[in-house]
Amino acid sequence: MIVRDRPSGFKLFLVLRGSVLPRILPTLAFNLLVATLVTFNHGDLFALKITLTPIPFTLIGLPLAIFLGFRNTAAYDRYWEARKLWGELVIRARNLARQCQSLIAGPQPAHASWGLQDVRVRMVYRSIAFAYALKQQLRPDAAPPGMHELLLPCESQQLALASNKPNFLLSEMGADLRRCLEQRRIEPCLAVNIDESISAMTAAAAACERIRQTPIPFSYTLLLHRTAYLYCFLLPFGLVDSIGFMTPFVVGIVAYTFFGLDALGDEIEEPFGTESNDLPLDAICRTIEIDLREALVDEYVPAPLLPVDYCLK
Repeated sequence: MIVRDRPSGFKLFLVLRGSVLPRILPTLAFNLLVATLVTFNHGDLFALKITLTPIPFTLIGLPLAIFLGFRNTAAYDRYWEARKLWGELVIRARNLARQCQSLIAGPQPAHASWGLQDVRVRMVYRSIAFAYALKQQLRPDAAPPGMHELLLPCESQQLALASNKPNFLLSEMGADLRRCLEQRRIEPCLAVNIDESISAMTAAAAACERIRQTPIPFSYTLLLHRTAYLYCFLLPFGLVDSIGFMTPFVVGIVAYTFFGLDALGDEIEEPFGTESNDLPLDAICRTIEIDLREALVDEYVPAPLLPVDYCLK
């Protein structure tokens, strides 16, 4: 995710980090080349004059812009829903840590020094592992996080074999909660609060999986791709007779807008990727780890992740 102040003045046209321009530059350059050749030949193609007026492009351009805007709105809805889900996970992880410390009885307050043999410490650390496991499930190509220190050895072995690692960790939390009930370390009415937090984390993880596994229908995206490309590459023939040498300049502005909107929709449609404008899952997971380790007065509290070259991963 790009984190920076909005540039002003001439700098606004020089920003490339986070811009879609590098992504569309080859297509845009080829479109400008075609517009230049059409302008140089006055719309002639092998001695055949291609006569087009601006009227068809006016009729097509307005609905194309509306449909591009609709698709980008749908893509941004997916992006914003994903961000809200991860914000919910941060809240639920903090609540779960507080509930484990205050509702599950113990001889002393939960402390990291008690280690994983204490069920309260184990559940809090397991919440950290859950966040990293969910991130790994949403970003399969990313390097797997090291979670051995957060889990018991037997859990680490079972986790490696689990097909749905976040769900396995939440199931282990439920099993620990049941044991606490059997040992009378928590009242049943209070255990409901912890179970609600675990259930909310399960729902958020399932919703993230839904977003990742259900893209915008391909046929709709393909139609917009084709229409935008045909529009921009035929546009020079409709403008050359009316605006002459200014044709490449006007075509460049229109093509940058349409190609840029098209590429931007593709980029934010999948919010869990690793591109510049995707969600900073690494930073969110680090935030959860910091908050939960501090709740246990852990000696090892990592530093928060900061943007590198304006990009927060």
